[in-house]
Amino acid sequence: MSPARRRFLLGLLIVSGLLNYADRQIIAVLKPMLQSDLKWSDADYGALAAIFQFAAAFAYLGAGWVVDRVGWRRANPLATGAWSLAAMAHAFTRSVREFAFARAALGVTEALGTPTAVKTIAALFAPRERSVALGWMNAASNLGAIVTPLVVPALALHFGWAAAFFLTGAVGLLWVLVWIPAARSAAHAGTTAPADAAPGGAVAPPAADPSPRPAGRPWRDALADRATWAIAGGKLLSDPVWWLLLFWAPDFFHRRFGLTVQGFALPLAVVYTMAAAGSLFGGYASGRAIAAGATPTRARLRVMLVCALLAAPIALASHAPGAAMAVLLLGTTLAAHQGFSVNLFALTTDVAPPERVGTVISIAALCGNLAGMAVLAGAGVWLDRGHGYGSLFALAALTYLMALAWLRVCLRQPRGRPQRGEKGVRHGGE
Repeated sequence: MSPARRRFLLGLLIVSGLLNYADRQIIAVLKPMLQSDLKWSDADYGALAAIFQFAAAFAYLGAGWVVDRVGWRRANPLATGAWSLAAMAHAFTRSVREFAFARAALGVTEALGTPTAVKTIAALFAPRERSVALGWMNAASNLGAIVTPLVVPALALHFGWAAAFFLTGAVGLLWVLVWIPAARSAAHAGTTAPADAAPGGAVAPPAADPSPRPAGRPWRDALADRATWAIAGGKLLSDPVWWLLLFWAPDFFHRRFGLTVQGFALPLAVVYTMAAAGSLFGGYASGRAIAAGATPTRARLRVMLVCALLAAPIALASHAPGAAMAVLLLGTTLAAHQGFSVNLFALTTDVAPPERVGTVISIAALCGNLAGMAVLAGAGVWLDRGHGYGSLFALAALTYLMALAWLRVCLRQPRGRPQRGEKGVRHGGE
C-alpha cells in the first residue's frame, strides 16, 4: 500500500475519532441547558456520565474480540455507524431514564472505537512510525473536544438541543459512506505495513489482520500475560483524569467563574487545543528517541515520565485567581495526559502480538472505563453535597506518577531472563 493511501486512511481515522468525542461530549457542553430544561441535579448528571462509562466498560469485554475477528477494514464502519445511530437517538429522549438508555447505547457502541483505531494503525504503520500515527489519532479526540463547544452551542441555540444531537450523529453516517470504498480500494492495493529493519539487517514481519483464531483464545493468552496487566493498570490509573475533565470541566468553568454555555466555549477550545498539541508532541518525542537508538519501551516510558510531571500542577486549578490561569493548568494537564496516552497505546503495540492488540486494548480500556465510571459518579455526589473541585484535582495530580510506577514494575525483565527481540518482546526492555 502506498504512503499516500496510508495517510488517507489515517485521515479518516482522525475524522472518526473527532466524531466519537463530539458525540460523547455534547451532553457536557449542553449541561446547563439540559439541566434547566429537564430539571437534572448534579447527581443525575454524574449518574448519566457514569452509565456511559459502565456501558462502555461492559462492552469492552467483547469489543476487542470482535475487532480482532472481523479485521480493521470492517470494524471501522461497524463502529462509527453504530455509535452515530446511538448519538442520534438522544434527540428523541425527554427524561433522565430515556437519556440513560441513550447514553448506555452510546457507551456500548463507542467501545469499538479505541481497539479498532489502534489495530488499524498497527496494521498500516511500522513500529517506528506508530507513535506519530497514534499521536495524530489521539489528537482527534482533542479536535472533537475543540469543535464541540464551538459549534454545538450555536446549533442548540438556533435549532434546539435535540437537533444538535441528531445532526452531529448524522455526520458519522456520511463518514461510513466514504470509508467503505476507501477500504475496498486499500484491499486491492495490499495491506502490509512497511517493515522495520531488525538488528543484523533482518526485516521484521509486518502487522496485518491475523487469520481467525479459536474463540476465547486471545482472551486466555492475554490474561496470562503480565504485559496485559501492565497496560490495564496504566489505563486504570490515568484514564479517570481525562473522563473527569471531559465531563466536568464545563461545569467547573460555569461554577467557579460563572461562565455560560457560550462563555466557556473558547476556554474549552483552548484547553483541548493544548491537549492536541500534547498528543502530537508525545508521539513525536518517542519516535525521535527510537530513531536515535533507544528501544521502543525505554523511549515510551521516558516520555511518559515527563508527561506525569507536567500533569501534577492540576492540584492548583481550583485555586486559580482567574479563568485564564485555570485554562493554562487544565490545558497543560490534558496535554500531558494525551502524551502519556499516546505512548501507552504505542507501548501496547510493542509488547502485544498483532493478533492480540485489539484484545489487550479492550482489557485495558475496560479497566480505564470502570475507574472513570467510579470517578464520574463520585464527582456528582461529591459536588451535590457542597464540596468543591480541590480534592478531585489533587487526586488527579498523583495518578500519572502512580501509573508510571506500575508500568515500570510490570514491564521489568526478571534477572537472568534473556532479552527478546523488539518485535517479539512481551515484557518491556527496561
